[in-house]
Amino acid sequence: MGRRRYVARGVPGGYRIWDNKARRWWGDLYESCPDDLLDELNGAREHDRITALLKRYRAMRR
Repeated sequence: MGRRRYVARGVPGGYRIWDNKARRWWGDLYESCPDDLLDELNGAREHDRITALLKRYRAMRR
């Protein structure tokens, strides 16, 4: 099994998603660990599902 491309890393204030291939942060700061978003990014990568998950996590911040 290969190394995961996207991983959640704890940072002050929450979690950020690290892209191992591009070696940079991806997305926003999340208060709770975005497990389902990570599963989708590392798995099927369906654009519509990723967009829905991003909207859900942005709404949780408000």
